[in-house]
Amino acid sequence: MTLTRRHLLQGGLLAAATPALSFSPGLFGASAARAETAVDGATWRHGLSLFGELKYPAGFAQFDYVNPKAPKGGAARQIALGTFDNFNLAVAGVKGNIAGPVGYLYETLMTPSQDEVGTEYGLLAEGAAHPDDFSWVIYRVRKEARWNDGKPVTADDVVFSFDALKKYSPRYASYYRHVVKAEKVGERDVRFTFDAPGNRELPTIVGELMVLPKHWWEGTDAQGRKRDVSATTLEPPLGSAPYKIKDFVAGRSIVLERVKDYWGEKLPVRIGQNNFDELRFEYFRDNTVALEAFKADQADWIMENSAKQWATAYDFPAVNDKRVVKEEFPINDSGRMQAFVLNTRRQMFKDPRVRRAFNYAFDFEEMNKQLFYGQYKRIASFFEGTELASSGLPEGQELALLETVRDKVPAELFTQPYTNPVGGNPEAVRANLREAIKLVKEAGFDIKDRKLVDPSGKPVAVEILVQDPSSERIALFYKPSLERLGVTVSIRVVDDAQYQNRIRAFDFDIITDLWGQSLSPGNEQRDYWGSQAANEQGSHNTIGIKNPAVDELIEKVIYAKDRPSLIAATRALDRVLLWNFYVVPQFTYGFMRYARWDRFGHAPLPKYARSGLPALWWYDADKAANLGKRS
Repeated sequence: MTLTRRHLLQGGLLAAATPALSFSPGLFGASAARAETAVDGATWRHGLSLFGELKYPAGFAQFDYVNPKAPKGGAARQIALGTFDNFNLAVAGVKGNIAGPVGYLYETLMTPSQDEVGTEYGLLAEGAAHPDDFSWVIYRVRKEARWNDGKPVTADDVVFSFDALKKYSPRYASYYRHVVKAEKVGERDVRFTFDAPGNRELPTIVGELMVLPKHWWEGTDAQGRKRDVSATTLEPPLGSAPYKIKDFVAGRSIVLERVKDYWGEKLPVRIGQNNFDELRFEYFRDNTVALEAFKADQADWIMENSAKQWATAYDFPAVNDKRVVKEEFPINDSGRMQAFVLNTRRQMFKDPRVRRAFNYAFDFEEMNKQLFYGQYKRIASFFEGTELASSGLPEGQELALLETVRDKVPAELFTQPYTNPVGGNPEAVRANLREAIKLVKEAGFDIKDRKLVDPSGKPVAVEILVQDPSSERIALFYKPSLERLGVTVSIRVVDDAQYQNRIRAFDFDIITDLWGQSLSPGNEQRDYWGSQAANEQGSHNTIGIKNPAVDELIEKVIYAKDRPSLIAATRALDRVLLWNFYVVPQFTYGFMRYARWDRFGHAPLPKYARSGLPALWWYDADKAANLGKRS
């Protein structure tokens, strides 16, 4: 899995305006662009594929799922939640609140196809070459690639970007840990050298690098002040993508305009896309206020995460007379784990029996009934929604892998399928509470005066940290269940800045977190669950996992040599994570819910695009006229 623009939007480095997930385009196979050879006999390739031959040959015209004659024009008014005070991608997730639309300003060396699994084609780069042992990769920058000030994108820009991101972003530093260096080896060529051979995903990981303009960052602003790539900024940055910042109000709104002379307009990977003249983003503190703005036609579409809202809040006249269209788009490109995170850095959560007891206290079935109209299902895997999820008992190649770490994992995972406790009625809830009490007592805790006390006799109190009303509602439902276990529970709602600062510093007891999982997991698993990431502020190992068995299995995932080996290793990793009870799994839904004012068109969407908004859509003047003027 790679840190693509879409991953950054979804995964917290960028504040998502239209969140989406991508998949990891590894390198189990590749298709050659031409017979020309590169350094050390490696073949230049126009694209890279995980599963063998690419769908699109060298010289292809455009992706099958686009409309090459899509009209250009109009504006797309979008909703963003939270706020922003930073346009510098290099310190995203470390300093300030990065503005989500920054992701639209930069191009990457390669870009994925959305009707294949695990493929990349050249964008800033015209091709790539790597040896059979995957110990390095060379990318060649296109001659025609330009920054929006007309200057060429260079190999020096690529090196500068890699060095800056790795130096100033802990997440990139962790993700690129095994990329030893980037160096210019030709007029337009950059070689990325890896610390060891065999990691088949590393060539494409660096292929998804967002490239920053070295000359701009090393220059001065309009006031003559030298720019600093290590600091936050609200100066609109120079990009190389189809959009640039036209206007903004700090913390409240951003307007992007389409670059009329965009250098890549005729590239096969760009034809028929990025059709709106403007992308406008209005920031809202929460989804409730955003929905009212949408209903008043102050935004063109809204992604709805609340089952309750989807069931009850879309009964206004524009929906009833079909001026507003409600649509659900299937999620085929990824899986997820969403859960209450129990911070294992806290003494109370170091014992897995206590963590398991907190799961027994969670009555998902009743919550699903009361809050979500029965729409959700309980998550039972860290790779929920994919073939990578473990189930039943381990067997075959997965069992063989688990045998290598048998002395480091819970014995039950070999003899019992993992299941979550089931509630939904008073009898089940009481039985789960009894099991929870049994577990905490086995861990040395006790119940005194109806309060849970730790082995030292100190009452157990936890704080659930949240940043928005939807998370607060779930926490409020969970609170009385924990209190029945004797836990004193407080819920603290903080603003975005406070929340991000506390998460970066791992200063919390319980939060809700989400890990998106691609169809081909890889190096990002180190950032999610690896021991080294547990101590790196800003990493996504919010749980604080330091487990040698997990570390070993992560390496098996990363160095898998074929698809069956990848599946087996991922299922083994999943099973070990589950049986350590690091989280209290929440819920999932296999679709993305959108409502939109019916003034747009699109070609048939590819399987892995989800909604395809906004890149694959266009402004339909006839539909817009039928709706009347915007208010």
